[in-house]
Amino acid sequence: MSTDPNAEFDHAVLDKIDLSPIGAVPTTPAYQDALRRLYAAQQVYASADHKGGHVTARSLAQLPFFHAHNLADFIAGKITDDALETNASIYDRYVQSLPIDRRARAEKQRVMVIGKAIHHRAKHGVAAVHDPLHTLFLVPGAGPHPGLPGNYLHGAVFHVGDEATGAWVVQVHDSDDGASVFQSPKLAEALAKLQEVLASAPFHLNELEALGFQLT
Repeated sequence: MSTDPNAEFDHAVLDKIDLSPIGAVPTTPAYQDALRRLYAAQQVYASADHKGGHVTARSLAQLPFFHAHNLADFIAGKITDDALETNASIYDRYVQSLPIDRRARAEKQRVMVIGKAIHHRAKHGVAAVHDPLHTLFLVPGAGPHPGLPGNYLHGAVFHVGDEATGAWVVQVHDSDDGASVFQSPKLAEALAKLQEVLASAPFHLNELEALGFQLT
């Protein structure tokens, strides 16, 4: 049995958030104190779907995550990166997983999410630049700002720089400018880190520091 005098009430607040269609709780001091404790414990995040609402980590743990359906084959060396499921297809599957009333807002984020590859190309001569792998993934969670519709973070594995001095990057974003970044000179290490990220969801971006990421 927990010795925390607030545990029973905090658990009731989690239940109330999960049962509310907008993730709301009363504004009384007791409830607001409980929310502060739950946010500090990373058990509750700001809702991406309802302004002023909240979402529990335990409810997000029930959601699917999205990455190239043949990612395991790529990691195992059975296919090359040009055979990976496209980012557009991955994003399509994410959108279709959402309730109908959230899909239009998710579509408005499409270019921001899957249009990032061009921004990651290093500004060097063509001969010096590795044409980078850029594969998308989406996982439940939040950051300094709420996530995408459905409470999703989005990220990618990609290459920056030239062949000699470049790096493989795993980057995870919320819906605004919150981001956590991991870099390695080796693709295998970046892909292993991606697998750790997928296994850790749901999470707040600052929790990725435990996996060697830096919050930017």
